[in-house]
Amino acid sequence: MSARVRRHARALDLRHGRVDMTHGSGGRATTQLVEEVFLGAFDNEWLRAMDDQARCDLPAGRLVIATDTHVVSPLFFPGGDIGALSVHGTINDVAMSGATPLYLTAGFIIEEGFALADLKRIADSMAQAAQSAQVAVVAGDTKVVERGKADGLFIATTGIGVVDPALAIHANRAQPHDCILISGSVGDHGVAIMSEREHLSFDARILSDTAALHGLVADMVRAVPDIHCLRDPTRGGLATALNEIADLSGVGMRIRERDIPVRSEVRAACEFLGLDPLYIANEGKLIAICPAKRAPALLQVMRAHPLGSQAAIIGEVVADPFRFVEMETAFGGSRMVDWLAGDPLPRIC
Repeated sequence: MSARVRRHARALDLRHGRVDMTHGSGGRATTQLVEEVFLGAFDNEWLRAMDDQARCDLPAGRLVIATDTHVVSPLFFPGGDIGALSVHGTINDVAMSGATPLYLTAGFIIEEGFALADLKRIADSMAQAAQSAQVAVVAGDTKVVERGKADGLFIATTGIGVVDPALAIHANRAQPHDCILISGSVGDHGVAIMSEREHLSFDARILSDTAALHGLVADMVRAVPDIHCLRDPTRGGLATALNEIADLSGVGMRIRERDIPVRSEVRAACEFLGLDPLYIANEGKLIAICPAKRAPALLQVMRAHPLGSQAAIIGEVVADPFRFVEMETAFGGSRMVDWLAGDPLPRIC
């Protein structure tokens, strides 16, 4: 806590205190909240300057920027919380270009009455996630709204990174005969959120897969620089991500149900809830599409990384003017894997 704030206020009661409207006024209470909760967690040279902006160095390369807003409910869930999720989600959006994430900014919309202990816990979780990813939170903003206007806490994050201009990884580059790979089991995050929200218990605890994927991506592009597409299948899951890529690339896709990794406990939970794991959100998995001749090498590299140990080749890109995604079922038939209709799992990120 800075000497400036100490002269005007007692330390925040981080055990029993709650956020009130003065913490969003822009005055001394705001400065105290920022310094004791956020600066204390994210401390670095850019934040210490206490400017309204951060001036950061960038290595050579093409600038990559991504923005994400996080409204997950509940705020704390098995395997993570909104803080870690807000860091991982934005880092992954930057990384899906093949870029190295460098910096984050964060905006907090806090509901009046929110427990300071929970806010500190979330800020510390964000800080730990950012530090583990070697990404600095360099700027931010805090707003407080009246009770009933924010459901506790919303977080918006922007990520900045750089990518080698020689890389051309885009969602519109899938080509016929390419192979489709997934880095691991699908549906973990969405089912973890739903089980916590609905107070469901299963024989095995289901944890969110939230994780920063840029280390895995770096290994992948180093070994196979001619990857055509990368995508993290978050909202709408694997099915929606594949439909998006097919639509943007003007191709079709054929995937094999038997090759798509799904944890037995996730599959059982989906059957109980009447959900399809292909449409359930993930926060620590990625889809990769590359030339068929490079797929074995890419698969080997993915499986050598802790976040890709369950990686699998799950299908192929095909020529199709209708841009359909089809799946060969475990029983030998086939079915369409269409776009997500409705929202079976709202507020999962």
